[in-house]
Amino acid sequence: MKKWIKVATAAALGVAMSASAANAAWEKVVIATEGAYPPFNEIDANGKAIGFDVDIANALCESAGLTCEIVTQDWDGMIPGLLAKKYDAIIAQMSITEERKRSIDFTNYYSASPAVFVGKEGMEVNAYADGEVVEDALDGMVVGVQRSTTHSSFLEDNFPGVEIRLYDTQDNALLDLVAGRIDVTLADSGVLLKWVESDDAAGYAFVSDAFAPEEWFGAGEGIGIRKEDQDLKEIFNKALEDILADGTYEEINKKYFTSVNLHSR
Repeated sequence: MKKWIKVATAAALGVAMSASAANAAWEKVVIATEGAYPPFNEIDANGKAIGFDVDIANALCESAGLTCEIVTQDWDGMIPGLLAKKYDAIIAQMSITEERKRSIDFTNYYSASPAVFVGKEGMEVNAYADGEVVEDALDGMVVGVQRSTTHSSFLEDNFPGVEIRLYDTQDNALLDLVAGRIDVTLADSGVLLKWVESDDAAGYAFVSDAFAPEEWFGAGEGIGIRKEDQDLKEIFNKALEDILADGTYEEINKKYFTSVNLHSR
């Protein structure tokens, strides 16, 4: 028994030393977010990045004992910037998909926000129902979506005959929706929920049920890291466990989403 205890204690100390060494190697972490996807990430009047993703990033760094610097990056260049070592991680509602995992790695998921269509009140858009794509659901419509997203992939893969307009930001898609240049837009329900509750969205509403087939939308949203940085992945996963356990995550969640828990799938 004593011998087993010694072995177990040595193993535990080894894990602790490994985690400590990993943290020491990452005293400062530069984290990229988009800054154009409220309420997850946006830029305030002082030019500072704010939002759910930013609060989560800061909470993770505090839990791990790391100095955290937040930078912004246009969505299209998010993964190339990580691979070019402009920053160390991505916290920007990036879905964990097999396609993205071919070039980068991800932590465990930290949020899960299904997709939904928004259009004029009274419309019904059932593009995905009973576990299947409804191929004629968007016939005759002009659909707006942010490019290089899981939402654009879903539309382009399943509705080849539909006019799909691609935007650099979701805000610009919403501007065109209100201007009448598109009929509906598809995005994360967390983003669109805040918009439909705003004064800008008078006469607009969710026009579909929320949906998130994993084939297109992945296994939730994770923190993007380079494949070689497995020690950083370990640090973030441990910190995520800690902020979920101590109530920090729930506090941040309630700050932005009073009616939904983003860590429930």
